[in-house]
Amino acid sequence: MKLQNTRTENLNTFTAYGDDHVVVNGIRHSCNLAVLPDRLLPEWTLASFETLSIADFELLAGLDADIVLLGTGKRLRFPRPELLLPLVRAQRGLEVMDLAAACRTYNVLVGEGRRVAAGLLLA
Repeated sequence: MKLQNTRTENLNTFTAYGDDHVVVNGIRHSCNLAVLPDRLLPEWTLASFETLSIADFELLAGLDADIVLLGTGKRLRFPRPELLLPLVRAQRGLEVMDLAAACRTYNVLVGEGRRVAAGLLLA
């Protein structure tokens, strides 16, 4: 099987992460953040996991992405089903995972040239 190098130059990728932060292209972020290959949305929500609202998911559904990764912090937690309606209506795929898994998965998908967005809960 032939492997090819992925090209992620000039695209947002995670270069590090910890329990309470992520580093995108060498810049540390400690607030909730939505990341797309071509832009960042700092503080995409001010909510905690427990206070997420439909409006938070409407923002994610409106992004130019086929798949949305939701990083729920140090541990995996699933949002209430009614919050997912905006994503269902927009026909966006959703994967819920802990923060570390979301960062790794995002980088893989960006490397494959996929249209992906990551909504990360850090605060």
